[in-house]
Parts: sequence; structure tokens; C-alpha cells
Amino acid sequence: MKGFERFKMGGRARHAGISAAVAAVLCGAAALTAAHAQGTTASIFGQAPAGATVTVSSVTGLHRHVTVDAKGRYKLALPVSVYTVMLEKDGKAVDTRANIPLTVGRGMEVDFACPNDQCAASEGG
Repeated sequence: MKGFERFKMGGRARHAGISAAVAAVLCGAAALTAAHAQGTTASIFGQAPAGATVTVSSVTGLHRHVTVDAKGRYKLALPVSVYTVMLEKDGKAVDTRANIPLTVGRGMEVDFACPNDQCAASEGG
């Protein structure tokens, strides 16, 4: 009987050890995934005329567009790369900034000139 009890206890301890090891591996994998996701993104942000479109293109072929808000601000979350940032008004390129590097976890401010230094939309329209 004592031999059976010892075997039973050994089995439980072994299962507990395996469960702890599996939990540690899963937690480690989750931590790596979270660090990887945070470690490969950055942003381009800035001021531009309200209602204009800002288009970014990376050297890897990624293209994204955003409309500048009523306060004259825009922001794009992007993967780390080198970008060209273009201001468009009525479907036409107005201004372009090339070779904008994004590095891990940082943002790059790219501002465009606004008429009379006023990027926000006027109150009446």
C-alpha cells in the first residue's frame, strides 16, 4: 500500500511540474509576442491644412492614407521602415517629404505649411 501511495504522489508532483513548465513557456511566448508587436511600430504625425489628405509610402511598398482633422492634425501608426510622406489637396500632390526614417517605438513629426499659418478649419466652414 505504501508503494502505491508513493507512486501516486510522484505522479501528482510530476503533473504539477509539467503544468508549471507549460505555463512558464506560454507566459514567455506571450511576453515575446507583446514585445515584438510593440517593438516594430512607430508613427508619423504632424500638422497640415484641415481636410487635406496625407499619404505615406514605405520603401517596402506599404501605402496608407489619412485625412487631416478639423484641428489640422494627422497621425498614422506604421511599421518601422523608411517613408515618403505626401500632402494631397483635391487629389493632387501639393508637397512631398522623402526618406523619413521610423525607428522602433518612436514617432516622427512631419509638418506641412498651412495658409496664413492656420492649419485648423475655419469656424464657418
